[in-house]
Amino acid sequence: MQLLLAVISGGYAVGAALGWGTEELAEIMGDFGLSAAALLAAVSCYTYARAIDSRERPAWLLFAFSSLMGACGNAVWGWYEVILGEAVPKPSVADFAFLCFAPPAIVGLLVLAKRPVTRAGWVCLGLDSWLIGGSLLTLSWSLALAHAARTAQSGAPGSVPRAALSLAYPLLDIALVSMVLVLHFRRSEANRSAVNTAIAALALTVLSDALFTSPLLSAEYQSGQLLDAGWFAGSLLLAYAPWGARRIHPDPGAPGLPRAGRPVGRPITGSLPALTPYLAAAVCTLGILYNVVDGRKVDRVVVFTGCTVVLALVIRQGIMLIDNIALTQELAQKENHFRSLVQGSSDVIMIAAPTGTLRYVSPAAAGVYGREAEELVGAELATLIHPHDLGRVVHEVRRFLAAPPAEEPTTRIECRFESGSGEWLNVESTVNRHQGGLILNSRDVTERVRLQAQLQHSAEHDPLTDLPNRALFTRRVRQALTGRRAGDHSTAVLFIDLDGFKAVNDTIGHQAGDELLIEAAHRLQDSVRAGDTAARLGGDEFAALIQGDGSRDRSAREYQVQEIADRLRTTLSQPYRISGSEVRVAASIGVAFADPGITPSDLMRNADLAMYRAKAGGKDRVELYAPQMQAEVVRKAELAGRLRTALHDGEFALLHQPVVSLASGEVTAVAAQARWRSAQGILFTPAEFLRVAEYSEGAAVGPDGRGGPPGGAPTRAAELGRWLLEEAVGQAAERHRIGHDVPVAVRMSAQRLLDLGPAAGGAVPLGSVEALLNRHGLPSGALVVELADSDPRVPFDELERRLAALRRLGVLIALDGFGSGYAAISALRRLPVDILKLDRGLVEGVVESARLHKITAGLLRIANDLGMQSVADGVDLPEQVMALRAMGCTHGQGAAFSGPLDEYRLRRALVRGTFPVPGGAAQPALAGGSSGGSMAIHRGSHNETPVPPA
Repeated sequence: MQLLLAVISGGYAVGAALGWGTEELAEIMGDFGLSAAALLAAVSCYTYARAIDSRERPAWLLFAFSSLMGACGNAVWGWYEVILGEAVPKPSVADFAFLCFAPPAIVGLLVLAKRPVTRAGWVCLGLDSWLIGGSLLTLSWSLALAHAARTAQSGAPGSVPRAALSLAYPLLDIALVSMVLVLHFRRSEANRSAVNTAIAALALTVLSDALFTSPLLSAEYQSGQLLDAGWFAGSLLLAYAPWGARRIHPDPGAPGLPRAGRPVGRPITGSLPALTPYLAAAVCTLGILYNVVDGRKVDRVVVFTGCTVVLALVIRQGIMLIDNIALTQELAQKENHFRSLVQGSSDVIMIAAPTGTLRYVSPAAAGVYGREAEELVGAELATLIHPHDLGRVVHEVRRFLAAPPAEEPTTRIECRFESGSGEWLNVESTVNRHQGGLILNSRDVTERVRLQAQLQHSAEHDPLTDLPNRALFTRRVRQALTGRRAGDHSTAVLFIDLDGFKAVNDTIGHQAGDELLIEAAHRLQDSVRAGDTAARLGGDEFAALIQGDGSRDRSAREYQVQEIADRLRTTLSQPYRISGSEVRVAASIGVAFADPGITPSDLMRNADLAMYRAKAGGKDRVELYAPQMQAEVVRKAELAGRLRTALHDGEFALLHQPVVSLASGEVTAVAAQARWRSAQGILFTPAEFLRVAEYSEGAAVGPDGRGGPPGGAPTRAAELGRWLLEEAVGQAAERHRIGHDVPVAVRMSAQRLLDLGPAAGGAVPLGSVEALLNRHGLPSGALVVELADSDPRVPFDELERRLAALRRLGVLIALDGFGSGYAAISALRRLPVDILKLDRGLVEGVVESARLHKITAGLLRIANDLGMQSVADGVDLPEQVMALRAMGCTHGQGAAFSGPLDEYRLRRALVRGTFPVPGGAAQPALAGGSSGGSMAIHRGSHNETPVPPA
């Protein structure tokens, strides 16, 4: 559009300069060509005014009307010259149309001007207009208008209208020029490019009018001459103004913000409004001097106009002086206010030049940095920042300055700043742009950073040993698997558990246990390499991350890590000196390597599984992870899931194994045993499903008395024990009602007996032995409680009182597993025991091992001397029966007589009453008595056909 406008205007100017070739074409282009251009400007401004909806619309409508008047005037001029072929009369309709061009344009410019907000502003606007207009009138009157006025005074016919017309053109042009200049200094910010283009178009038109009214050109002017090119270009420029000019809307979010990195100077155009009054006075002075130098008498119009201009200048300067005084006072108040804010702020406010030199530093620097503000002014900001932080700070500042101010007005930078004492302070700064430089609002956050570091350390380290905790250890493992060592499969994780630590807590106290853990942590930390990580995962569990060395030889790497693990185990197993006492614990260690594609959680799980395998294998050993360990865990998890619903689904069955007199073969008691036949048809023994119960819910004491630590909430094993006791007592009561008065033996743990005892208020639990005996009416001597090997943490006093209470109810007490537990002799010494039940391990080797033979014989002699009956568990071979009977054992239980029987087969066996005894019936060598009742049963009078054992 701009190029097309320049080509058309240039072509018209060339044609006018060359005379258009013919006089007729020159008149057409000088009249109707100008009319068409003005009409185009009128249509363009009117269309634009209809398209917008703002306060600019009246201005563009007035510009359209002004251009329409110009088009009409040129059309009338062409009517006379081209159509009628006559000279244009003076005055004519064209003159009145041309006179109507300036007033609408003047009003339109006033609409576009920035409106003053005060009365003084309106007065200054009027004074500025008169200063410009009066100065131009003085100069114009001195140069040309005085001649026209004298011509009007001569009284020649027709001279007055012509003189008035010749005066009207320049006076309106002066008024229009005044408005153009005033608007240039007071134009609105909205659509500035279009307004500037319109001002330029009107200025070009006024310049052409001024040349036309001058005496030198007006007498010889003809249509189509070069002067018409000015009017033509002005009309085209006005038509182009609303559409072709680029419309710029200022960003309200960031008014006046300088471009980053470029110092902003004060533009010259910003000083022109202040120089306008003085320029106007200078123009008036030139007009008066022109008359004096020319030797003519000074015209009264010039003197009057000059005096009014000077008076307007004095009034305006007085207003500006008063306004400046008020602004100075307001500025001083604001400056004092902000100075008080800056100087009283606890934050340090610094202003840095684009080069990084500090121009201003607030007085708070003395209290924050320990350095006076005057000392910092002029220093380079880069020299005060820690060298390790400088690169990051420079990068952030450059990024901030390159970002658009509207999108990112501020940024925040944290770095270390050198104090007066040489100490590095942690400083947080809010950064803003300031004339190409920066404003930094800084505060000391050293204490906050230290607290954050302390909190971070506390969150990632164990509070007792100060070793990394599980969260930090997991992150280190993840970094080892995903960082630059991601392809190194020689990285290993060690899980370490202290064997016997719980006994330390229970025997010498938790304080001693904490001291042992601290000492163990120190040993572990000193034993690993510098690049490895030692951590405490919780309780007495530790871990170590052994970084890989890039070795591809798996066997060599396993050997190296095995040596490290053995060294750790030996170190941790050394005696500990705690509170003046020597304490010993062992270490079970599981090792897992970072196989390709393994995740951190899987690697730690593998090490944990290997550690538990080490504990299950005898403790105080090192175990390497093998894939079958995970398969076993999966199998146990599936089995544990089925075990959760087995009781409720009726998958458990109660079997009884006969206890037979070794002398006569009579069935003197039955031992209750549970079996689990799962929905898949798999039959599990108590040892199998109790291990599953312990796996699913933690170590617990089960119905057979074996398991982990006593106490705590009821577990799955405890639920099985409760079911076993209730079923055994219930079925025994049913058998007694039909005449089978044979005692039933139920194996229970010491802790289970205490848990089912009466409460402090004397209340009897529903599942206790007392409650079951009362509910089913089981007679005295019909229940035998087989006490499992007691845990040392179970108080003997309470256990003794509980067993004594059961004996008063007629319950027989058997000491199960005798000969295997370390507390058996102590239990035999203190507890009221009726029956000794030899451990299966003794019975299995009584024939082959002379050592076990002597031990068993000694134990049976003790039982006989104490007047107790004896029962051998696991009697599977005839040789064992004969050997035990010869040593004085009174009863036996095992496959040599019968396996576990269901209720139907058990009753048939009880009807038969006896089992064949290898070697024939004989009297025992040592006859034992019973202090608490006999295990003999009263057989019924009816007989049935004997059946073989199941």
